Amino acid sequence: MAVMDVFLDRLDPDMCVVTAAAGGERAGCLVGFSSQCSIRPVRYVVWISDVNRTFRVARSADVLAVHLLARDRRGTAELFGGRSGDDVDKFRRVRWREAYGGAAVLEDAEAWFVGRVLERIAGGDHVGFVLEPVEWGGHGKTGGPLLRLADARTIAPGHPVD
Repeated sequence: MAVMDVFLDRLDPDMCVVTAAAGGERAGCLVGFSSQCSIRPVRYVVWISDVNRTFRVARSADVLAVHLLARDRRGTAELFGGRSGDDVDKFRRVRWREAYGGAAVLEDAEAWFVGRVLERIAGGDHVGFVLEPVEWGGHGKTGGPLLRLADARTIAPGHPVD
């Protein structure tokens, strides 16, 4: 067991799908590393692997969309987490719409926001995108339980992690 496993194995964060649009391209991936990082002003950070297509699009994007999925939307999680945008157009397989700044918002998300990219921070094999929320929506607290890491552990990544 690795030194940090005793700590990390106990975590079960909400998963989210992050979408990016820039230069006429759209991309999206399932993200397990994200968090609010400031109260006033509200800021949120999402960490995107530097080996996947979403990172390549996001590094040129002015805004990103962050989506929380209900547990019963595992198919959407499998599409965005288990398939590479290098091989499949994920947006042809889901309902989505264009939002603020050209962001791609998934219609079946429980909650979502579009955030203006304020900073990009290197962090090992992921890059953190610090976002300023500028538009948001969703079903409020009326929806079902959210998709968590424990629900997504069996989704094989569309890109290798190394």
